[in-house]
Amino acid sequence: MTRACIVGYAHTPFGKLEDPDTESLMARVSGAALEHAGITPDKVDGIFVGVMNSGFQKQDFQGALVAMADERLAYVPAMRVENACATGSAAIYTALDFIESGRGRIALVVGAEKMTAKPTAEVGDILLNASYRKEEADIEGGFAGQFGRIAQNYFQRYGDRSEELAMIAAKNHANGVGNPYAQMRKDLGFDFCNTVSEKNPRVAGPLRRTDCSLVSDGAAALVLADEEIARDLSRAIAFRARTHRNDILAMSRRDPTAFEGGRRAWAGSLADAEMTLDDLDFVETHDCFTIAEMIEYEIMGLAKPGEGYKVVREGTTRKDGRLPVNPSGGLKAKGHPIGATGVSMHVLSAMQLLGEAGDMQVKDAAVAGIFNMGGVAVANYCSILERLK
Repeated sequence: MTRACIVGYAHTPFGKLEDPDTESLMARVSGAALEHAGITPDKVDGIFVGVMNSGFQKQDFQGALVAMADERLAYVPAMRVENACATGSAAIYTALDFIESGRGRIALVVGAEKMTAKPTAEVGDILLNASYRKEEADIEGGFAGQFGRIAQNYFQRYGDRSEELAMIAAKNHANGVGNPYAQMRKDLGFDFCNTVSEKNPRVAGPLRRTDCSLVSDGAAALVLADEEIARDLSRAIAFRARTHRNDILAMSRRDPTAFEGGRRAWAGSLADAEMTLDDLDFVETHDCFTIAEMIEYEIMGLAKPGEGYKVVREGTTRKDGRLPVNPSGGLKAKGHPIGATGVSMHVLSAMQLLGEAGDMQVKDAAVAGIFNMGGVAVANYCSILERLK
């Protein structure tokens, strides 16, 4: 089986953008990614689009929209993939399967979402489509309410870790200053993140505004090619390992603070890569809420359950720490346009491995870990990337 590699990419800024819809957003990155890879549209064998939508806009059939910007792609097989907040990674993995099975040699992956055109309350309700509505539709605050409950349960079991959550938020906002694509490029500092105020009110349970990721528009794209083609191009980032594990959708049927599916995804990828965390140079992880990032420290193996706070206190995951986590600023500072997020995480990791990350750059980065999850750790994707050339 041939390996597939990242050979090019493109990324819009994330935030409240003037683009009216995902068609416009995807048009900004699809051609740019192909140009970056040095691939002409006639060489593309498959197009894989990640858009959650779920009510953000009336236009669906999103897989067909990429060719609207370039009719040279009109006859290329195209499909849309959806897997909640892991939609972007799901599109990437589908494209990887396409190449590694021998069905095609070059694939274009595009992730996008247009969220800011809807009122905040409606955004919250749309996002609840990624929960188990039969039991969770009435949770106040939508997904913030769900993660607020997780934080409450975690604090009841392991102690109040509000200060450590503020430290995570402050770390990611400081990192986001160096990310030219980030929605919020401002170092908020620990004191602001740790203080409940008019500008930083409580949102749900113990979570403050600074503990929650942003509502965002944006798009990102990758070009993937088989290893033989990749070795003849300017860039080649290989997937050393990749694992997808699910968990039960309903929070009532599992321990919502354990992220067991995510733990299994991390364990699978590290085993397949024949690596430990000590072999990774940085991690991009899914910090939709700061409590998620702290639990993710535990599932990746940096700490035992309930001891993620020690990782924060010791500075392990700071940019100058033993294992930098979210040098891009993460979803917290960068923004979280649902369908684009997983693609963005892979783009920014590839930039690091190629030494093209500018002010985000982690020194001598050679191996990256990526964790992207859909829902409350229901769909869990873990990639380990390394530079091929």
